[in-house]
Amino acid sequence: MSTALTGAPPVAPSDPAAALRTPPHPGPLSPTADPLLHPDPAAAAEHAGTEALLRCWARETGARPDAAGRLTVPVLGGAAQLSAPVRHWSACGWHRFGPVTVTAGPGGPAAPVTAVTVAALVARAADEHADPGQIADLTARVADSVARTAEILAHRRRTPDAADPDPFLRAEQALLLGHPLHPTPKSRDGLGPAQSRAYSPELHGSFRLHWYAVDHGLLATDSADRLPADRITARLLDRDDLLPPGTAALPLHPWQARELALRPVVAELLGRGLLHDLGPHGEPWHPTSSVRTVTRPGTPWMLKLSLGLRITNSRRENLRKELHRGTEVHRLLEAGLGAEWRAAHPQFDIVRDPAWIGVDHPGLTDPTGLDTVLRRQPFGPADRAVCLAGLVAEQPSRQVDSRLGRIVAALAARSGRTRQTVATEWFLRYLDAVVLPILWLDGRAGIALEAHQQNSLVLLDTEGWPTGGRYRDNQGYYYRASHADRLTARLPGIGATSDTFVPDHVADERFCYYLGINHVLGLIGAFGSQQLADEQVLLAALRRFLTGPRAAATGSTLPHHLLTAPTLRCKANLLTRLHGLDELVGPVETQSVYVALANPVAASAPAAAR
Repeated sequence: MSTALTGAPPVAPSDPAAALRTPPHPGPLSPTADPLLHPDPAAAAEHAGTEALLRCWARETGARPDAAGRLTVPVLGGAAQLSAPVRHWSACGWHRFGPVTVTAGPGGPAAPVTAVTVAALVARAADEHADPGQIADLTARVADSVARTAEILAHRRRTPDAADPDPFLRAEQALLLGHPLHPTPKSRDGLGPAQSRAYSPELHGSFRLHWYAVDHGLLATDSADRLPADRITARLLDRDDLLPPGTAALPLHPWQARELALRPVVAELLGRGLLHDLGPHGEPWHPTSSVRTVTRPGTPWMLKLSLGLRITNSRRENLRKELHRGTEVHRLLEAGLGAEWRAAHPQFDIVRDPAWIGVDHPGLTDPTGLDTVLRRQPFGPADRAVCLAGLVAEQPSRQVDSRLGRIVAALAARSGRTRQTVATEWFLRYLDAVVLPILWLDGRAGIALEAHQQNSLVLLDTEGWPTGGRYRDNQGYYYRASHADRLTARLPGIGATSDTFVPDHVADERFCYYLGINHVLGLIGAFGSQQLADEQVLLAALRRFLTGPRAAATGSTLPHHLLTAPTLRCKANLLTRLHGLDELVGPVETQSVYVALANPVAASAPAAAR
């Protein structure tokens, strides 16, 4: 079995810096030759699928291009090999490849392959002991992801820009290709074509909520808001005539409502009149980038709905401990921590999840599928709050660009400076506006955030410069065990129901991956992959930020770790997906597969800083 799967880290390169040197490749990317611009959306989606798989392979095995500038993957026990030309090799993992071919034997003819074939061959090569059922499941999800990507690209080429003026929603709908380092970024197990059109943010979907009425004897709820949760949902329903006496309004995702009715316990409660199916009501809501969290412009609330679909790695039904985390963090911030944080970083905050509503019954197990989070919508129509993942997401229409690329180009044109200069300044401003406050919360409060790009929002000024940020996600908090006494003094009983305290070494690993690798190095990789900036220049800028007095003053250990560790622990999405791990289930230490990744920050540092 692969060392990554046994829990032991792969052997680190003897010279991590050498492992990170950029190999030769054919030169600047040619937009006209980019396979993502293929006129057939299915062909473009196939290429996006194979490219993501090769990125995962390179990251999780340490594979490097050969002298000819090609990445090769020995498969079938060495009897054949996959091969692709390297169009851009990224120090941070956001590589670009040409078409993938397979060759049987030395000197044999090269034949093109589909993403499903690449998935099957790479999965077997990644772990020769993988169960055939696991490989079949992976390849089926790759096929589903590619098909949905083709649907998305076809839709966007017909309607390249949404008419919706809301910048928040536009960014939420911008992840056309999904996570660049995930083997099945658009897999949505169980969505039919009509459902996909209604429920997918990339297709500009919208739908009416499905409503249940819950007998007060079964009602489960908590609120740290000025209003109780059932008052909030009653206002959102805005139809008092629909609610039977002694009941509360529970909003559900329409897909979930249909599935719930088939569960025996729920069917029994409906039959006994303890639950009432009120059906769909109200104005349409819009899915955000997570699919299950929905927004309605002009409404002060967003809803994080339970959704039993398997999206990427996990079924997305709300767990009770996550609901408790949302209200607990809100109370903790309101008890004084938030004021201290705002004094240091007034333009950063957490998008609050101060209330939730659901159902309690002895026959229901956690997750019940009937729990909904009530999330504050803190942004007004004048705010330019955008999801970082959406900001950097590739938009293959007439060219492969991104909203970030358009912002950098516009700033460069207005100022008369080069894109490289503008991109570097934008990145440094971003580190101060978004990354520094997250480091402060870790070092000063002992709370590490699961701040990957999709969980991170950046506030932009009217020109497009970053001025602040927000974190969102009631799942992704890690309370450091070393700060337990101080956190308990701030909020007695903290962690008792939220199950959020973890050993410091676990917090270190997850914080380094989510903020360091996925977020910051992913942003650098996007700049480089889209030819907006030289990654080595941005890595040098990152080093300067990490060694500066403001980062040191946060007290977080992450800057020192990024500067000195020869390798970093990195989530391996291919291996995690191959082994069918649900990242929301079980102990946090074993929810995902992690591997050792050569550290490009330390490798770019001078010897004195290592």
